[in-house]
Amino acid sequence: MAQKYVEQQIRIPWNPAQPAGLDALLVFVDLPGKHPLVVITHGSARNAEDHALVSPWQQLPQALWFARRGWVALAVVRRGYGTSGGDEDSNHGGHCSENRGGADYESAGAYAAEDLIAAIDYARRLPQVDDTHMIAIGVSSGGFATVALTAKAPPGLVAAISFAGGRGSRADHDVCQPGDLIGAFKDFGKHSRVPMLWIYAENDKFFWPDLAKKFDAAFRSGGGQDQFVLAPPDGDDGHHLFSHPSAWSDTVDAFLRAQNLVPLAELLPEVHPPDIAPPQGLGEEGQRAFHNYLISGPHKAFAMSSDAFGMSTARLTADEARRKAMESCKHNEKQKEPCRVVFVDETATGP
Repeated sequence: MAQKYVEQQIRIPWNPAQPAGLDALLVFVDLPGKHPLVVITHGSARNAEDHALVSPWQQLPQALWFARRGWVALAVVRRGYGTSGGDEDSNHGGHCSENRGGADYESAGAYAAEDLIAAIDYARRLPQVDDTHMIAIGVSSGGFATVALTAKAPPGLVAAISFAGGRGSRADHDVCQPGDLIGAFKDFGKHSRVPMLWIYAENDKFFWPDLAKKFDAAFRSGGGQDQFVLAPPDGDDGHHLFSHPSAWSDTVDAFLRAQNLVPLAELLPEVHPPDIAPPQGLGEEGQRAFHNYLISGPHKAFAMSSDAFGMSTARLTADEARRKAMESCKHNEKQKEPCRVVFVDETATGP
């Protein structure tokens, strides 16, 4: 009998994030007993306007990766991002400032780590969570927050993973006050004793290898314990490696095994999409894309023409998903005929 995957959007009540609380997504397979917890958090776009567009559903593929392995995954949107309440971390030391004595990255990281502690405290009370075996994972500024979390580790946090961790990227290969950022990693290392895995891609344009290695050396000099992995190039900008679980699956599996964090002997089956037929006229590539669309998070939309397709998933509103799907279709190099939206979430929009 197929296992039931639970995908539940929730609100984490927390006074510093009032009135809205923290927007979050809980993903697990409905199995008996208690299971280890992984808390996952996002990065920060260079364009501050995009901070308001963050949805926890954007972390669904990563959450499902862990759910298949027997974990309870909690993807959390930090304060001030998306629809989470409160003030965002960039207002608490993360601003790029070369005229005011530098950037206080350490304060920004510690502030963001408070959100992860709040998510962990919430998850402790869930009946399916084993709070003696918990890990945290973050990407970019979320990876930096995860490093900060290990410097003030809550009970039960037994490991952590940072993907492309850092702050202050203004443009490709341009970080504001990199010395301050390196210093923050050193200070976190003085107090961090949780085993960590750090993954950076060779072609990361936010935090390139030479800089990432300085982060690593500084963290270790303070006493931090991390396994540093420089992954092969990924796409046009390896900073987005976390978005492609197939690129890091073996590395993370090996790290978890080394920490004796393997809840299940065998992988559970992949999640199955709803039984919805693809739109007529899609080729083989389009049908594969529609399969991925069906298992992606809301809000989402799928657009197509007679010669192209495009989609957008994990958006805060259906209107935003429609707009982004149309943009994706129109930017398809094969597109010559007009595009139209054919699905919104799981509903066909008609001829």
